[in-house]
Amino acid sequence: MKTLFPILFLSTLMLGCQQAYAPADEAEIEAPALNVLAPAELALGWQLLFDGRSMEHWRGYEQDSMPPGWQIIDGAMANVEPAHGGDIVTLEKYADFELEMEWMVPTDGNSGIMFHVTEDHGAPWATGPEMQVADDSSLDGESNKNSAGSNYDVHAPAQFVTRPAGTWNHVRLVVDGPRVEHWMNGVKIVEYELWSEDWKEAVARSKWANYPDYGLRETGHIALQGDHTAVSYRNIKIRRL
Repeated sequence: MKTLFPILFLSTLMLGCQQAYAPADEAEIEAPALNVLAPAELALGWQLLFDGRSMEHWRGYEQDSMPPGWQIIDGAMANVEPAHGGDIVTLEKYADFELEMEWMVPTDGNSGIMFHVTEDHGAPWATGPEMQVADDSSLDGESNKNSAGSNYDVHAPAQFVTRPAGTWNHVRLVVDGPRVEHWMNGVKIVEYELWSEDWKEAVARSKWANYPDYGLRETGHIALQGDHTAVSYRNIKIRRL
């Protein structure tokens, strides 16, 4: 009897610990809120560009309304029919800003986030530098100037941080005068200075060498590319600097 009590006590203690540290049932775990701003973000001047219910801040490039290929699905703004999607732009123009969002593409998916876009050319990429959005699964962990997060065809990411196709990647784009930063999944992967000698030389070596207005605007629309493949965006927010 003297040895039974410690055994019973130890068993009860272990059972209590197991119950205390047992993982919560998945149904009890509250999913994070989508497309909302925290009070602290509102105080800093952040604005939602998509609230999960309407696409009122967007329209088609050189159009008055949204292309029919873009739809709202599961709290995301999704280009589900690229043939009827096309590139879209914000209603407002932005000069200096901080932009955050999440994107997801399918296998071999491809899109892009452009800034300082003007509508005096046939496509937004003729004026706006682009943060690449793409499935990088074929790159075996090696970044290049056309991989996700790059300044498309101009500057390669410093490291490979892209998550697989079918999962969400968080990005942050900072444009403060000539200084530009690309962040992905919490890591700064690209940094450059618009209109600098280094930037001019990099552009001259890129596919944009023969586009005289590429990257020269100081203000313009934010654009999302929708003429390649399916893509989804959510938690899109911006604040002016």
